[in-house]
Amino acid sequence: MTVLISFLVTILASTLRSATPLLLASLGGVFSERSGVVNIALEGIMLTGAWAGVYFSYVTGSALAGVLGAIILGMTISAIHAVASIHYHANQVVSGVAINLLAAGFTEFMMTRVWSNVGQSPAVHKVGDFLGINMFVYVAVALAFISHFALWRTRWGLRLRAVGEHPLAADTMGISVYKMRYQGVLLSGFFAGLAGASLSIGLVSLFTNGMTAGRGFIALAAMIFGKWSPLGAMTACLLFGAADAIGVAFQILGLHIPNQFLQMAPYVVTLLALAGVIGRSTPPVADGVPYDKSH
Repeated sequence: MTVLISFLVTILASTLRSATPLLLASLGGVFSERSGVVNIALEGIMLTGAWAGVYFSYVTGSALAGVLGAIILGMTISAIHAVASIHYHANQVVSGVAINLLAAGFTEFMMTRVWSNVGQSPAVHKVGDFLGINMFVYVAVALAFISHFALWRTRWGLRLRAVGEHPLAADTMGISVYKMRYQGVLLSGFFAGLAGASLSIGLVSLFTNGMTAGRGFIALAAMIFGKWSPLGAMTACLLFGAADAIGVAFQILGLHIPNQFLQMAPYVVTLLALAGVIGRSTPPVADGVPYDKSH
């Protein structure tokens, strides 16, 4: 019985660790798309946030500085997406893809400039644990409930959802569509930057090129699976985190399965989950549709 309990605790802890970066990024996606702006740049923002978390922790010796640096850089990059998508009415998918490519090149370039190493950074100070669980886990769960309350129980949340559903009607009622959409996209940068930090100075204590490994896209899938709801996204992220924890379970049990198959598990679960909800999940009506006040 003791062995079974220990096994289950290990799996649960692994699930929470794996789900945390996904949850934070997914919450960012919820705010952006609820305001009417598609943000597939979450992957790139996460990647730069992961780099910034390590860099600022490295130069200051403080993990908290790393977290703040990741958030600031994440919001800065999301502001680029916001200006392109909201102000200039650029194709939001193209803008997101461009940012993802920019992030990959930027982080690799900075690795060579700062550490003369294209592989990985030196080890830095990381965010600590509480009761054996990393602090990012507690923060992510708390932010999920706070986000749910903000979206569904506050006037601000009602306005954000209004500009994502019926921007013209919201504008007629005196709600600034541009202002609310900027806030939604900037919040996505906040959460995605924090997600990157949770990966680099939460799960580990260093940065490696491409370390997000598609987690930003899995976060988007979790957002869709969760029907653009913070708590729904959290449920989906726990599911995907559990799929990632399968590898830990197999290692504990001593099952000899090729590591490549274990690494595929979260992505396979993501595809299956999306296949099951596509056509049944309805995004905000104006999601991805630029709003032109002059028309």
